[in-house]
This record gives sequence, C-alpha cells and structure tokens, in this order.
Amino acid sequence: MQNRLILAALLFVVTPCMTAVAKPNFAVEVQPILERSCIRCHGAGKDNGDLRMHTKTDFFKGGVNGAPVIPGEPEKSYLIELVSLPAESGDRMPSKGAPLTAEEVAILVDWVKSGAEFPESVELVDRQPKKQISAAEMARLNKLLDLGDRPTVNEIAAKLDELIDLENQGGNLPLATEINDLAFLRKVYVDLIGRIPRMDEIREYIQMPTGERRVKVVDKLLEDDRFADRWTVFFADMLRIRSNREGGNQFLAYVRRSVSEGKPYDQMVREIISSNGRSSKSPEVGYVLAEEADPMTLAAATTQVFLGVRLACAQCHDHPFDRWSQRHFYEFAGFFGKTTQVENNFTSLKYTTETDKMAILWPPEGKAENSERKPVEPKFPFEFVSYKSKPSYLTRFEKRRAVREEEKDAGPDIDSLLDGVDTLGFVSSNKDSSFDVISDVRKDKSKLDIEGDLYRTSELRRDLAARVTDPRNPYFARAFVNRLWFELVGRGFFEPLDNYSAGLDIKHEKTMEFLSREFVASGFDLRDTIRAIVHTKAYRRGHLEPGLDTATREAAEASFLASPTRRMLSEVLFDSIVVAGHLNEYKWPKGANVKTVTRTERVRIDDEGEMAPATGEPQMAMNGAPTSMMAADRGQAARAGYNLEAGIEIDFDAVLNKGDVAEELAMMKAQSDMQVEQQRMMAAMREQNRRPAKYTYREITETIDDNPKFGSTMRLQTPANPADFQRVFGQPGRDELGDFRDHSPSMRQALMMLNGRATHEASRVGSLEPLYPLLADPKPDFAKAMQRLYLETLTRLPNKNEVSEGLALLKSAPTPLEGMADLRWVLLNCHEFKYLP
Repeated sequence: MQNRLILAALLFVVTPCMTAVAKPNFAVEVQPILERSCIRCHGAGKDNGDLRMHTKTDFFKGGVNGAPVIPGEPEKSYLIELVSLPAESGDRMPSKGAPLTAEEVAILVDWVKSGAEFPESVELVDRQPKKQISAAEMARLNKLLDLGDRPTVNEIAAKLDELIDLENQGGNLPLATEINDLAFLRKVYVDLIGRIPRMDEIREYIQMPTGERRVKVVDKLLEDDRFADRWTVFFADMLRIRSNREGGNQFLAYVRRSVSEGKPYDQMVREIISSNGRSSKSPEVGYVLAEEADPMTLAAATTQVFLGVRLACAQCHDHPFDRWSQRHFYEFAGFFGKTTQVENNFTSLKYTTETDKMAILWPPEGKAENSERKPVEPKFPFEFVSYKSKPSYLTRFEKRRAVREEEKDAGPDIDSLLDGVDTLGFVSSNKDSSFDVISDVRKDKSKLDIEGDLYRTSELRRDLAARVTDPRNPYFARAFVNRLWFELVGRGFFEPLDNYSAGLDIKHEKTMEFLSREFVASGFDLRDTIRAIVHTKAYRRGHLEPGLDTATREAAEASFLASPTRRMLSEVLFDSIVVAGHLNEYKWPKGANVKTVTRTERVRIDDEGEMAPATGEPQMAMNGAPTSMMAADRGQAARAGYNLEAGIEIDFDAVLNKGDVAEELAMMKAQSDMQVEQQRMMAAMREQNRRPAKYTYREITETIDDNPKFGSTMRLQTPANPADFQRVFGQPGRDELGDFRDHSPSMRQALMMLNGRATHEASRVGSLEPLYPLLADPKPDFAKAMQRLYLETLTRLPNKNEVSEGLALLKSAPTPLEGMADLRWVLLNCHEFKYLP
C-alpha cells in the first residue's frame, strides 16, 4: 500500500492535472532508458521473471506478473511502480547499476499515459555503458596513481587517504577521530597476529618513541610466528579449505607455509590452480581434490575466489545481470575438462591426473536437441590491461620479481607471459581466437610431481594459471585487495566480495585501482600490502559517537570516514580469552586443583563371568573429544595442551613431511596385512555373536589434577564442528561458494561467553598469575591490580568510575581473589572486549 501511495504521489507531481500530455519520442527518449536499465536482464536470451522486453511482442506478452505496462494507465503498470520505489527498497528496478532519475521516470510515465507506443520494427539491445577510457584519460589516471619508482610505505598510505578524500568530495558526512596509541596497539595485534597484546608487549610498546611506535610494532607483528597462523585463517575462508575433504589438512599446511615463507600470492595461486598428484606430495592439489576434480565446480570456484566474478551464474543460462554467457562458462570450465581424480585400489589414496579426453561438451545437454555435442575449446573471457607505454607499477613489478632468488618459479617477464594472445579486448566465444599455448610458463617442470605417467601435468591448467595471475589481469589483483581491505577496514570497495560487475557503481574506484596496482608493484606481497593499509588514516579512524541516525552512520562508514563495528574473528576471540586469562600457561602449581571424580563404564562379561573392556570406539563429542572423557581424562589432556573447547590440533610440519612413494608402497603392504587381520577378527566376532552378550556397569573413582592449559584455535582442523566456539561465533562451514562469516550476535554466543569453560577458567585468578600477589598479600594493592586487569583485558587503563565500581566489587566479595574473578568475567563478557576499537 505504501508503494502504491508513493507511485500515486509521483504521478500527481509529474502530471498534476492528469490531462493529456505530450507523447515522448520513443527512439530518442524511451528506447535509451529501456536499453540502459532493462534489457541486460530482460533481453534476447535474458528472461528474468519469464519476461523479455526486447521486441514489442515480447514486451506486451509479459512474464509471470503479466505485461509490464498497461497503455494509458501508468498507475496500474508495475514497470512504473518498480522504477519509482525508494532507494531503501529491495525491489526497486533496475536491480543493478544506477537507478532511474526523476526525469527518466517522468518520461516513462508520460510514455505509458500517452499509449505506450512501441514500433514493430524496433528490437532493443543492451546499451549498458561500458567503461571506455581514452588515452588522455588513461594518462591522467596513471599520473594520479603514480608514485614513482620507490615509494615508501608512508607515501603509499598517504596516497590511499588522498584518493579516499578525493572520491568523498561533496559528501558532507561526519568524520570519526583517530584512535589513540593503545587502541591502535590492540587493533593491529588482533588484525595481524590474531590475539590481544600481553602485558609485557604493552610495556614494550609504551617505551618506544611516540612518533615511531606504530611503525615499529607493525613491522614486529608482520614477522611474528602467529602472523602465518592468523592469515591462514583468512585464506582458509577464502579458499574454502575443509579438513574433512581429501587433502584438506595438507592444503591448510601448504597455505600456512606459503604465508610464513612470504611466497608471492600470484605464485601460490599458480601452484594451486595447476598442480596434479597426491596431497602428500603436492599439498596444493587439495584445492582440486576438495571438489573431486569436477570441472564445473572448479570453474565456478576459480572465477569467484581468484577473480571476484560469479561466472557460475552463467552455468545454466546466460548471466541474468552481467555480460557473461553460458558459453563463456563452458569454455572456461574447459581448462579443467581433462583433469580427473583417481583412487588407489590398495590404499584408498586419491590423486589427480590428466586424460586425453575433454569432458566439457558444447552445447549443453539440455540444449543439444539434434545437434552433435562437441568438446569445447578452452578460452579465457577476461580482459587484460592494454597500454602503449608500460605503466610504472608494471616496471616496478618486474624489478621486484627480478631480485627474487627463485625468479624462475615466480613467473616470466610480463611482455613474454602472454606472447601471441589477444589481450586488447574481450575474448568472445564468437570470435575466431584459437587458444595459444604459453611456452614461457612451461620452462620449469622439476617441481611437478611427474612419476612416470601416473601424475600427468595439466598443460591447460598451467596456461589458465598464468592467465589468471598475469599482472595485467585487473580482476586478479582487484579481487584480492578488495578482500584484504574488507578484512582490515571492515568494508570492501564492492560487496559481495566475490561479485564484481561492470555495472557496479563503485564510489572509491580510483582508491581500489591504486591499491591493486601497488599490490602488483610489490610483487603480490601480502605483508607489504597489509603494512600500507594499516598505516592509513582510514584504518586508524575510530567509531562515530552514538546517537547518529543509522543512514548517516552507514554512509560515513561506507566512505571510510569512520570504522564500522567489527567483532573479532571467532578464532581470535577465543585466543584472546586465553591470553587475557593466562590460559596459555599453567595458572596453578602442580597439585593445587586435585579433585576426586567418579565415572561409570559399561563393560562386557565373558564366558567365565569376568568383566572385559567395553567394545567399540567411544563416541565423539561435538568439541572433538570423546564423550567418555571424564575429569581424569580432561586433566591429563589439559596437561598435554589439548584444547578442550575446540577440537584437534594439526602438526603442520608433520603433515607436509608425510608421504612419498616408498611410504605408499608400505601402506599397500600394511593394508593387505590389515585385511587379513580384519577377516580373522570378523570370524571371531561372528562366533562370539552366536551367544547373547552380557553387560554390566562399574564405577571408577580417580583423583586428577584439573589444571587447564589451552592451545590456539588457529592450528585446529577446520572448519570446526557446528556446536564449537568457532562456528557459534561465525566461522563458515565452507560448503558453498560465497559462504562468508556471519558476525550476527545470538543467544548461543552470549550463553557460551557467560557459561563456557574457557571464560570460567580465564576469570579465575591462579596463584602463578602476576595478579595473584597483588590481591593475596595481607595488604593488597587494589589500585595496581585494577590497572593491570584493564590493561591485560581491554588494553587500556580504567577510568574513575570503573575504578570506583571495581573497588566496591573487590571489597564486597568474600575474598579479593573471588571479587577479581567476578570483575574479569564481567570484562570478558563486555562488548569492548569482543569488538575492535
């Protein structure tokens, strides 16, 4: 009803007297509007809502909702209603690109009111404006984005801020103030190494010179061992790494090693896309094995993850909102069309190799009719940057790459990379453009797992990998820096992060372009790009004051004038609880928490009436530990560093060093021996099962030392089980493309923080903690204890009100230690602990 009222009001404003109006010229006024805003989704081959609008017959035939216009009655025409909806409506048309202006809506209203003339001979075509940049415009853009041969980090950060300000001109939005030094320290620790800073690290930071401390601490964290752990979590989300898939843990370990060693992003992606073999020998092949070498799934994942384009939307039909056709998708999938997954009959190990047969056929099965389906010719449909004189960022890339010790592994010279390939325009499936093999990327095959003919090299995927990662491919760098900016700043240049489209209205396009170029110029270096981002004003800005209306706040945050509310990643939150509560080390001396516990065990009675151990494996609890693990087992596991809250830890080095041909042969021998033993055991069980089994229960009383110590959630199998802390706080299941983290608060999260074992143990003040002597002394130093608590938990000192309330709590508790445990529990559960400054 509200939309109808808006439409009625608009019609009244446009034609207040509702008298006869001048008939708009269809070719000059109406046709351009329809072609720009409607035909990309409702043209030839595009039938969203079963509606095509490109011819008069199709237009007035209508779709599932009938004809879009009723001649002479604009108030009953749903086309007019949909283009007139307010900006906040999710139903306004067009759904992509710029909305119609008031003048354009008025033209359509007059057109419908005057009879909606549509010439029989006219066929509308997609006139979506393409971003054409003239040579002069490109020169001006290059000059604007060029920082010379050797820009410093500060110059890069300053240019990013300059471009943001330039693209924000005329916004008249509020600007948040810059966060203070301690807030910056907390933020970069959380973002760069995945936990809050410890007390000794806070002291070290404060003792640094004021003007240098931010730079120094960032440089320190980029070299920290935990940097690789934290950013492996980032890549695990992006690459949808799943430990329960074939080669999942090996793939995870490969990514961590790559981040730790500083492997360039383009080199890592080339290896991921092109490798064949076993995960124990080539762990990066886990990317292909996770999808069982299915070419359609791999085509969808590769374009969406590495290029930021949802080409999969064209798998069943032409893309409804973009220029990608179904044929583009099939031709891209052809790069994976000769890859197959093979399972070893003896060991059940799986590996990938190449066949001679192309599995992707055109036309699709449902459209073949009587025509013969033929193998597709793989083609890469994405445009490359063309230039007459090489831009400085590409020259810098070549210089940076040339000094790497493993230059041959990092990639060839740009000018020879795609020699002979048309990079000036769109490689259309209708264009006679045969696939040109890239000879330069075949030079070094020593790294590939070629053992006889077992693991055949994929030439198609090697060629595809070179095209995807080419420094002239703007999709590749743009997709990654957009994800990186979102991860650190809280919003992307475009969202969803994997859905770039030519029709997107990107407000900070020059900023995004500059950061993409700098990423290329750095040699696709993750650390250098992160270093530049965290030194920008955009990263250092705090939150806007409460009380602002939602629209103003969101507009300021979208303009990077304020930081959006951003909760810690689930793994980071858990590890920060561990750090705040000193759970990464023993809080109690041996024997301080001795407990007597009783557990019940079900056992079988044999023929002689003796009790035997229970049969069968213990059921696994949702946190990855056996359900039969009682307090005794928990105490022992805690002593060993087992993370009771979050699953099973991975030994990354052991995972990567496991497996060769000799080991596989040994496994085959062991497998055959195992089969013999299994047959013997099954025969024994069949004999035993002929007699009815008898069971009884017995109670076991044990004394344990319950002294928990927790490891890091970043080294656990991933993703966690649905009921685990990580998943409850937003870790994605990674089963589907576009499955991003969900940071929405929930009752389960609140209950897990209020009642969870980690929060409970972190709150207690152990006798080995630095807080303990400040509170257990006959003359306790409450003021110093309060300062330490706030610094360790919130990375700041308490204000006067907090000191007053905290002292009252400490003095009213049965003991200061119990009062401090209650206060730390309160701080761990407050929003300030869970959210970034």
